[in-house]
Amino acid sequence: MTTQAISEAQLHALADGVLPEDQRAAVDAHLRAHPGDAARVDAWREQNRQLRALFDPVLDEAVPPALLQAAAPPAANGAWQRPAMQAAAAIVLVLAGGAGGWLLRGDGGDGGDMRSASASPISLARSAAIAHAVYTPEVRHPVEVGAEQEAHLVQWLSKRLGSKLQPPALSPLGYHLIGGRLLPGDGDGPVAQFMYEEGSGKRLTLYVAKERAGRQETAFRYTQEKDLSVFYWIDGQLGYALSASLPKQELGKIADAVYAQLESH
Repeated sequence: MTTQAISEAQLHALADGVLPEDQRAAVDAHLRAHPGDAARVDAWREQNRQLRALFDPVLDEAVPPALLQAAAPPAANGAWQRPAMQAAAAIVLVLAGGAGGWLLRGDGGDGGDMRSASASPISLARSAAIAHAVYTPEVRHPVEVGAEQEAHLVQWLSKRLGSKLQPPALSPLGYHLIGGRLLPGDGDGPVAQFMYEEGSGKRLTLYVAKERAGRQETAFRYTQEKDLSVFYWIDGQLGYALSASLPKQELGKIADAVYAQLESH
């Protein structure tokens, strides 16, 4: 009988509570047969618990006035924006704490390779969520290049990532492209962020990162931090993460549309 190979990414996903349910039985069987791996997962869970104990109380604290003042737009346009900035700051703190724990424990059994850890699918989702939380509350400068220069934006980001990019058209779903920006990556080069907005002002972002050669294609995965939902997947040389403060089912429909358009190019 052939036993299904269990990857480091699956062990990390189990420890972080994001392992797909259909993989749980195989991973549990692996841990019963490999006490060393079971001990590592237990250690990672304990580290997560300690990180939550350290960072969760921050959510109940007021955002420092200096941070709010630096982030807030002019009073005439931005008074309504302060609650959004507070929420974004809280999300960033929680996500940064989780990402720090991931990087600290690495992606290997012998102390880890931080570059490998940063390229993991879960790290892709966390980085995308942090970028979403940082830039979507912006009023005047949510993007570097606006949609009115879409051809230039696509050419620029495609050149920097070394892959042809094409932002999906989401107007049938009520969202229009407002532009994009270039962001620093986690070790595999720069990443691109495309931002969309619908009539009521809700925003979603598509985060695109260059992946290491040889990584296998992954199915859709989903994670959530507070009210921020993220669907993420890897297809060939590119990793994608779609982030928005939307219910899972609603964001899932948009993710399906994004995936279908990307596959057609």
